[in-house]
Amino acid sequence: MNQLKSRAPHAEAAMPGTLPDDLRAELIAFRRDMHMHPELGNQEFRTTAAIKSRLEKAGLVPKVLPGGTGLICDVGEWDGVTPMLALRADIDALPIPDTKAGVSYRSTVPDRAHACGHDVHTTCVLGAGLVLSELDRQGLLPYPVRLLFQPAEEVLPGGAADAVAAGVLDGVGRIIGVHCDPKVDVGKIGLRIGPITSACDRVEISLDGPGGHTARPHLTTDLVTAAARVATDVPALLARRVDARAGLAVTWGRLQTGHAPNVIPQHAELSGTVRCLDLESWRQAPDMVHAAIDEVAGMYRAKTEINYVRGVPPVVNEAETIGLLDAAMTIRRGSYAIEDTEQSLGGEDFSWYLEKVPGAMARLGVRTPGDTRGLDLHRGNFDVDEEAITVGVELFTASALLDGNR
Repeated sequence: MNQLKSRAPHAEAAMPGTLPDDLRAELIAFRRDMHMHPELGNQEFRTTAAIKSRLEKAGLVPKVLPGGTGLICDVGEWDGVTPMLALRADIDALPIPDTKAGVSYRSTVPDRAHACGHDVHTTCVLGAGLVLSELDRQGLLPYPVRLLFQPAEEVLPGGAADAVAAGVLDGVGRIIGVHCDPKVDVGKIGLRIGPITSACDRVEISLDGPGGHTARPHLTTDLVTAAARVATDVPALLARRVDARAGLAVTWGRLQTGHAPNVIPQHAELSGTVRCLDLESWRQAPDMVHAAIDEVAGMYRAKTEINYVRGVPPVVNEAETIGLLDAAMTIRRGSYAIEDTEQSLGGEDFSWYLEKVPGAMARLGVRTPGDTRGLDLHRGNFDVDEEAITVGVELFTASALLDGNR
């Protein structure tokens, strides 16, 4: 890979930490049960209880986070000095219906679905924890590892911020995670040094005017025209005020105003997202977006009320951690199983951890080779090739063993 420098050692002997067949079957069953019972952010009580129960069965001591959902669990005894590696999973689902047909594990909860692969992420970290726990009992785990099962990734500004505030990174020196990628074949991962996701904020606008008759728009504030101009001109204006390489994009998802064809309304609302590729532009975005909205709306004498909701910064993968993941995957599957990947415009609250400690996120291939259905994230028919669970578990365990021998 051009941008990645492998740090894989020459290893003639097989590295321990592979997934045994009986645990593989159990993990697939765990993922399917979680898939059938999706829970939204900060409501993941059943999911949290299931993870906690399985870890306790393995003799581990998980700790539920202060909000009552999500948990951390250390595998191995921490000496209070040596920084731990953390393995992170997100556990929440999406508020959309599961539209899959012909599978026994379709969601049983109306308008709820694991359509972003968080059930797979969770199962991979759980499986890795169970395998590492057995290695620890055998004296083969060099340093302790922290398992982090985080709630509310889909809720801005992301449950990771609350998790950090709760102290989940205390004692952690590095953090890694994976995210399902339906564009990558199962058995492979995608890696990238630097930004791998984008910043994502939300903006909500209220426009107000006195209203009036459509026969006399010159005597009032033509709020429909004002709203339309804000929708079209604000993105265009920002495109000329920000370096194009920053990739700042405002995209509207809702515009609502008016009730009758001959009445100029008194109120209009717009809401959408603000996305950008680099951290510095994200930091400047609120002021720039505010100014652009006020400038355009002011041309039509519309009063503005703007609610700019901070979301998440970009996930910026650290080079050394990418080297660790590259080495781990090379040992497990060979260098052919690693692809370069592009920065996406999606947001991920994993970025909040990287504000505190170095780390990286890999894209986990979940597409069955030859599958032409074009499945994508955040769609009701999203599904995965469950061999990805084995790949994720063994990537994590190899990373933990390599990091422990640093």
